[in-house]
Amino acid sequence: MKTGLVSGGRPRLLDTYCCAGGATRGFQYAGFHVTGVDIDPQPNYCGDDFHQGDAVEFIKEHGHEFDAIVGSPPCQAHSPLNAYNKKVYPRLIGPTRDAMIASGKPYVIENVEAARSELIDPAMLCGPMFGMNVYRHRLFETGNGFSFTAPPHPSHEWLCTRNGYLPTPERPFMSIHGGRHSRAWQNAACDAMGMPWISVPAGGDIALGIREVCEAIPPAYTWHIGAALMAHLRAEVAA
Repeated sequence: MKTGLVSGGRPRLLDTYCCAGGATRGFQYAGFHVTGVDIDPQPNYCGDDFHQGDAVEFIKEHGHEFDAIVGSPPCQAHSPLNAYNKKVYPRLIGPTRDAMIASGKPYVIENVEAARSELIDPAMLCGPMFGMNVYRHRLFETGNGFSFTAPPHPSHEWLCTRNGYLPTPERPFMSIHGGRHSRAWQNAACDAMGMPWISVPAGGDIALGIREVCEAIPPAYTWHIGAALMAHLRAEVAA
């Protein structure tokens, strides 16, 4: 099957576990047509297309139809908070990787630092690499012939607010994690993450908005990855 880049169109990228589309938006900035997949409805998803369903099964059935595949399997099983709530969460990194490898397409798997032992030679990205006032380490495994280089990692010199508090001149970096936060905090977190489309207006669903921004990958991260992925795909076509 001819995918986007080969047929002269925008390369088609599949973003699994997409949530509201923080990763999606960055890949769009890099020039991709992005289809999102999530097990739950995503009313604020920003991508070009959306399918509700199981991510692993969708990759198995349709992964070959895309130029590249990315995904952010749920991270709750690796969260330090799980030491307290002791819930059982699905561990989907392995099954997701297997499906991506079988597709033959270049892939990216994102997750939190606590999941490092389950990822293969991941690269790490953080907010100050992109001029963001957020210390947000995220790991990215790549495969099927694709890799990228992370920018230099500036030292964490600036102070960070406590979770739920707005930034101040003395503490200009935000801590963006779940909780019962205000609309002002959610809006400020969206600004810090570069995700204005999920800012909750007065009267909006603040619980949904908080979950969306706290679970998101900043678009700046995937814009960087997407630029490298675009160059990789073009080199493959030219070869």
